[in-house]
Amino acid sequence: MNIVLGRFQPLHKGHITILEHALAKGATTIAIGSAQLGHEDNNPWTGEERKQMLRGWLGDREAEIVLIDDINDPPNWVEHAKKIHGEGLLVTSDETTAQLYRTDDFKVEFIELHDRERLEGWRIRQTLTMLSTVGDDEALREVMAEMLPKAVIDWLIEHDGIYRLSQIAGQRPYTG
Repeated sequence: MNIVLGRFQPLHKGHITILEHALAKGATTIAIGSAQLGHEDNNPWTGEERKQMLRGWLGDREAEIVLIDDINDPPNWVEHAKKIHGEGLLVTSDETTAQLYRTDDFKVEFIELHDRERLEGWRIRQTLTMLSTVGDDEALREVMAEMLPKAVIDWLIEHDGIYRLSQIAGQRPYTG
């Protein structure tokens, strides 16, 4: 069993590289971390919403998707997560996660990502927040196509996911 762990806030093309690698190797479990969080700056979408984004991207490909609440306790994280995602091979591009799992004697395959800096979730969320004022779905699709799969862009538009980012951004205190 291959395991891909991420917050998927939102699912982006960096995640896709890892997911496609894992899916090509066989049975895969996609573990959505921080599943209990949503509607906040770093976690704008709920675990269930991220699951919907993943299902939309997967289409007819088979993968189990599980939700894992964060316990904010790195030394005990792997044991906690293992109860939900099971045993197997963790496929990741995150060195911190890889090391955490290796320390717990978990099998890990590390995937080096190119263009990782551009495909960081916080950068994508910032870009989407700026685009929330544009009001042109086709322009949004064109700009985000390099970072997000079409199914995720469609989901964000159809479910007002980009509008949510603008609302969350509006709630942040001004620190000028």
